[in-house]
Amino acid sequence: MQVFESHRSPSPGPLIVVLGPSGSGKDTLMSYARNEFGDRSDVLFVKRAITRPADAGSEDHIAMTDAEFDASVDGGAFSLTWAANGLRYGLPRALEAHLASGGLAVVNGSRGAWSIIRQVFPSAVAVEIKVDPDILAQRLEARGRESASEIEARLRRAQALDNGFEADVVIDNSGEVTAAGAALVAYMAQAIAEAQAG
Repeated sequence: MQVFESHRSPSPGPLIVVLGPSGSGKDTLMSYARNEFGDRSDVLFVKRAITRPADAGSEDHIAMTDAEFDASVDGGAFSLTWAANGLRYGLPRALEAHLASGGLAVVNGSRGAWSIIRQVFPSAVAVEIKVDPDILAQRLEARGRESASEIEARLRRAQALDNGFEADVVIDNSGEVTAAGAALVAYMAQAIAEAQAG
């Protein structure tokens, strides 16, 4: 992984970074939470810029070519960028103003980039989505996007990242989505209450 740039000042609002292997249900749980919080102006679900077509997966992201991504980097559009799995990711600069106003933001992150995310955003907390390895393998196979060898490589990478990572909060998404979704919503509500009280 290569981090490109990270220049900003600390922000008071909490940033919840949802982390976990591909297939763990991060986007599904974030959609669940988005439905619960509706149009609240103090809660921002961050849309990442990714060098991947908009129809290449379930995540709602800003699709960019490498040239467009380079131009955005040069123009200072991102607070932070990183590369993983052959793709490049960027967090929009607008995130800073939201956090600076005391709002809560939620973003789909990367465990491999967590250390630099925490440096750039000191208010960040890691919420890891865990799934039983057998269930994770079934989910990856069911979505039909990767070969058996690619799925095995993803599972090996997930295990390697698990071994060197410690989250602030762990949510088990091996069962019903509603249970894990409710856990994420409850944690977000707690973070909002603590930010308002502090």
